Parts: sequence; C-alpha cells; structure tokens
Amino acid sequence: MSGIQARLNAISAVINYKPSHAPLNFHDTKPTDIFGANVFSERVMKERLPKAVYKSLSKTISLGSKLDPSIADVVANTMKDWAIEKGATHFTHVFYPLTGMTAEKHDAFLVPDGKGGAIAEFSGKLLIQGEPDASSFPSGGLRSTFEARGYTAWDVTSPAYILENPNGTFLCIPTAFVSWTGEALDKKTPLLRSNQSLNKQAKRVLKLFGVETTLPVTSFAGPEQEYFLIDRNFVFSRPDLLIAGRTLFGAKSAKGQEFEDQYFGVVPRRVLSFMMEVERELFKLGVPVKTRHNEVAPSQFEIAPIYEQGNLATDHNQMVMTTMRSVAKRYGMICLLHEKPFAGINGSGKHLNYSIGNAELGSLYDPGETPHDNAQFLVFCAAAIRALHKYGALLRATVATASNDHRLGANEAPPAIMSMYLGEQLADVFDQIKKGKLKDSKTKGVMSIGVDTLPPLPMDPGDRNRTSPFAFTGNRFEFRAVGSAQSIAGSLVALNTMMSESLDYIATEIEAATKGDAKKLNAAVQTVLQKIMQDHDAIIFNGDGYCDAWHKEAAKRGLPNLKTTPEALPVLTTKPVVELFTKYGVLTEAELKSREEIYFEMYSKTLKTEANLVVRMATTIIFPAAMRYQSELAAACANLKAIGQDFKMGALEDVTAKLRAMQAAVAKLEKLMAVEAKSTHAEAKHLCEKVLPAMNEVRSYADALEAVVADDLWALPSYQEMLFIR
Repeated sequence: MSGIQARLNAISAVINYKPSHAPLNFHDTKPTDIFGANVFSERVMKERLPKAVYKSLSKTISLGSKLDPSIADVVANTMKDWAIEKGATHFTHVFYPLTGMTAEKHDAFLVPDGKGGAIAEFSGKLLIQGEPDASSFPSGGLRSTFEARGYTAWDVTSPAYILENPNGTFLCIPTAFVSWTGEALDKKTPLLRSNQSLNKQAKRVLKLFGVETTLPVTSFAGPEQEYFLIDRNFVFSRPDLLIAGRTLFGAKSAKGQEFEDQYFGVVPRRVLSFMMEVERELFKLGVPVKTRHNEVAPSQFEIAPIYEQGNLATDHNQMVMTTMRSVAKRYGMICLLHEKPFAGINGSGKHLNYSIGNAELGSLYDPGETPHDNAQFLVFCAAAIRALHKYGALLRATVATASNDHRLGANEAPPAIMSMYLGEQLADVFDQIKKGKLKDSKTKGVMSIGVDTLPPLPMDPGDRNRTSPFAFTGNRFEFRAVGSAQSIAGSLVALNTMMSESLDYIATEIEAATKGDAKKLNAAVQTVLQKIMQDHDAIIFNGDGYCDAWHKEAAKRGLPNLKTTPEALPVLTTKPVVELFTKYGVLTEAELKSREEIYFEMYSKTLKTEANLVVRMATTIIFPAAMRYQSELAAACANLKAIGQDFKMGALEDVTAKLRAMQAAVAKLEKLMAVEAKSTHAEAKHLCEKVLPAMNEVRSYADALEAVVADDLWALPSYQEMLFIR
C-alpha cells in the first residue's frame, strides 16, 4: 500500500466514523444516581458494617488513627459481598510504582471447596496485605533484581471501588507498595508520610493562635488535566506516536493556534461524546470531575475536578488518565498525555491547585476580606514563601522528565525558574510587613461593564498570572509546571514536606519568643513575618515570567534556572534536600538516591528510544519517499533535456541537497548514540547535550523535505490531517 493510500484510508475512516456502541441512556439515569455507585464509600460501610466496626474504621479514615487489625476480617467479608453483588469475580491491590503508572495484579475470590464446587473467600489478611512480584519494578538500587518480594498495604483513606469491563467487574483496593525491608517503592507511601508531617507542624502553629481541630490538617489538590485527542487511524501510520507518544517528525501546518479560535471553542461532537462517557465512568468511581473545554491548541482539551484531599486527588487523577485512555479507543481515538506531542503548538500540562486545611478550618490559605488583619493566614502564606525560596529547586526536580523539558520555559508553560506570584493585594501586604509598617490592604471593587442589562461584577484586588509557576489564586496556590502524564504525588510530597519545615521553623520561633504568654503573640508574629520577608522575598515576582529580562533578574536574585532534567534531578540528593526529607520522616537518603537513579534511567531510556525511532523512520520512511521524488524530478529533467527544452534543475538540486544533509545528520546521530557513558548521570548529560540536538537536526531536514516532496509519496499523516480532521 502506498503512503498516500494509507493516509487516505485513515482520513476516510475519520470522515465515515460511526460509534461502535449504543449511546448512553442519559434520559433514565441521573448523574446523582450513579455518582459513587461503584465506590465502597463511608455511606456503604455505614449501611453494611456492624456499628462498632464502622465506628472504628471511620475513625481511622477521618482522624488518621491507627487501624485496628481485629476488624479486618469483617471489613473484608463485607467488601467481598458488596463486590460480588456488583458482578466482581476478582480483586486487585492497586498501587503506583515509580514508573508513574498504575499497577495491579488480579486474584479470584473463588477457591475450590474440595467437593467439585467453589466458594468465595476474601480474608482480612488478603485485604490488608498483598505480595506482588517487585523484581521487575524500578528500585534504583534499593534491592537486587533477583530479590522479588514486595508488599502492598491497604490504604484505608482511599476507598475501594469496582471497575467495570464489558465482560465483568473486579474490586480495586488502593494500596501502598514497599520492599521487603520497608523502603517505599511507590508514589503513595511518601505522600502519606508527608501528610502526617504536615499535620503535626500545622497544628503546632494553629495551637499558638488558640485554634483546635479534631481533624488532621492535610493537603488538598485539584489537578487540571490537559490532553490531546486524535483519530487512532493516524497513529497506526506514525511509529513515533505509537511508541514515543509524540511526533518526532512533522512539518508545521499552514494553520496552528495563531488564530486563537480553539480555546473554549465549541467542542466537536465526537469529542463531546467521549467527554460525556469519561465523566459518566468517573462519576461511578466518585471522581468529582466538573470542568471540560477546548484548550489552546487544535485537538487539545482539558478536564478538571473539584478540590479533594491530596491523597485521594492523586488516586483519582490516575483514574482520570486511565479512563480517558480506555474510553478514547471506544470512539476511535487516541488520548495523548505526552507533554509535547506536536511541535509548534502548545503542549499539555497539569495545573496542580494546592492548599492545606481540613473540613473544620477550610483552607488555611484563605486571606478573608482583610488579609492584613488575618495573622493566621499571613503566617501560613509566609511559610509558603519561605518554603518555595528555600526549596524551589526541589519542586522543579519533581517535574523533571524528558517529555516535560519540551514544555517548560516555552511561551505556553511557566519557566524552569521557580517564583511565586502573589497579586497586587498580597504583594503590597507583604511589602508592608517587610518594612515593618503593616496598615491596610487593597480591597475588592465593583466592575461596571457599561451595558445596562448586565449586572455589576465583583472585582478581585489582583489579576491572575499564567506565566508564574507558583501563583496565588484566591485561597490556594496553583503549581503550573507538572507534566500532563505525571503523577501529582511527587510535587505534593515536596510541597507538604517544604511546608512542614517552614511551619516547624515559624512555630519554633514564636514558641521561643512567647514562652506561652499569649500577650506576646502579636509581636512575635510580626517579628518572624518581617524576618521571613527580609530573607526570602526574592522568590516573589508578579511580572511576565516569559520575558528575557526576568531570566536576568532571577539570576541576580540567586534563583536557580534548571532548564533540563539532567540539571534538575541531582537536587534530589543534595545535602539540604536529604536533611529535609529525613528530618520529617518522608524519605530516607537511600530512597532519595533510588529515585534520582530511577528518574535518570527513565530519562535516558526515553531519549534512546526516541533516537532509535528517528534513525529508523528517517531511513525507512522519509528517505525512500524523498528518493522516489528525486527520481521523478530527475526523470522529468532528463525527458525535457531529451526534447531540447531548457530546464532549470533547482527543485532537483534542492531535494538532493536536503537528502544528503539528512543522511549526514543520521550518520552523525548514530555515531553519537554509540558513545558509551561511565554513569547514568553522564549518559543523561550526553543524551541531552549531544544526542537530542542531533535528533532535532535530522528532523529539521526531514520536515524541510515534507514541505517539498510530492504529497502522494509522503507516508506519514501530516500535522494538518491529525490536528484538524476530527
């Protein structure tokens, strides 16, 4: 089949697409009826568990108290009966290894009864602990590959749920994943540890203000998930999309996003059908998705949930990504979560809205109507300022991946420089604090639009800043640098631990200054806030994070600019970071070293895979197409010359020159790929500084050829086809 025929077949399949299944029955089923229907929620537990068992389990979930092992058998049996009623035949401990993906191993409820039949069994021991083979998951040197034992431990705070498949259902139990010796091999364990640390230090500060709360103070998160949808038929003709998740070649489309007509535009019908089914599936799982819309780039979209407790939000975001990938196939599409699947247009991020608090206190980042009078808020906000200034490089390291490097620093995402946007009101308040003369703050106004039929709108005292990586947005901070495909757990762990250290510092300073005398509290708070602003206000920047002037200014302020993953990852094992995580019991030095090693390996494997694809596609797809076109041009020139026509050979010379240049670039790339590095760090640096530019050089010639080679010879679906045919 010729290249153009494969593309035409793909286009025909898109144009003539018909759903493979019946539409959802939205008339008879209300969203409120299905929300949480497949979740072993507190409501279900209260209905089904004995009262004493429910009270004990609820106390563990809501207050963070230790789990009573004696109730495990009763809970397990009840959970099994509930799951079987919903058609489940198997259960699985769901965990989140350091691959960043979701992992599961299924086991059947049914066991032989010795009489030719079977009975359903599920014990408390099986509920609390599982033992998947841990040898094939990345450990970064924490264990030898021949050592296979690993444990999953039931996370009571994240509810079990049922996943549906056309041929049945199965019970999913969220768990932590640790090695035989107790080291964290996953994303969840450090997150749970960091929440414990945050609770302890936040309550010390609250106690100074006379605030008591029975609930744990924990992190809250709301990740806004961006993604691309393209028709599956195009992917089958694109080895780069199929294997790497991004296009390694592709000439720029005549139209991209420059018309700014995509953002919040009308959602295409097939895409909207996909979105509605995704939401329905997530509603069943209790995931509170709320917002959907077109994003900036063509064929790019966003889904966003309501705010939740951080650990649950992390689990739910993994469900969102899994569900979108699964449902997209039912609609003949592929959901791309790569941070930069297409060059020349915006990539995809995951904006992590972050705050701390609980149901009794609300958000501790809420300034109220008069933030200058809200000393408690000012303390918690100052703690965030200090934390980001001290550990901004750590936060940058948590979002360091080969794919996210393509996005950070471009005019679509925040720069790799970590800074904080406070807005006019708060920036003014903290500037007054620095000068020791806090008096008032800017107030909200009312905006008159000038149309009689439109109501006056309440006006915020400051605008939003989309170029800031860490921006205050009313009662929370928005960390905009997380990559689309990443788990939010890494950044949450860092934020929780950074905040723990800053709150610890503030509590210690105020405790020493007041010595239990409440009358000295106000003066002590003013002193510590002023010192924090004098020492750490360099992190505050309310301007344009995209401009070159900010990069120069940031350097003057001493703010690190870690542009690439090989520059950022070593931060994980620096002395201050090791001391931070070990002091608060979140990660040991060995666990930090293992993560650094794992992430370096992932970076190198990603780039080596992409480099191999570049060589193969250039050699077997692009070069033959260009050669055929060169032959056609040469034949045309020869024919014209044979009949005595004067014909300039500019087109032939142009194609020949580009072909030779691409061949030379491929040879150069292959030579660089053959270089052996002495360590994982050295290998990553070589790939970043030498191999990646060589890959881009090959691409530059290939994309130039795409712009001149006859369309009927070009095998790869083009950008304009993939992005605009829906």
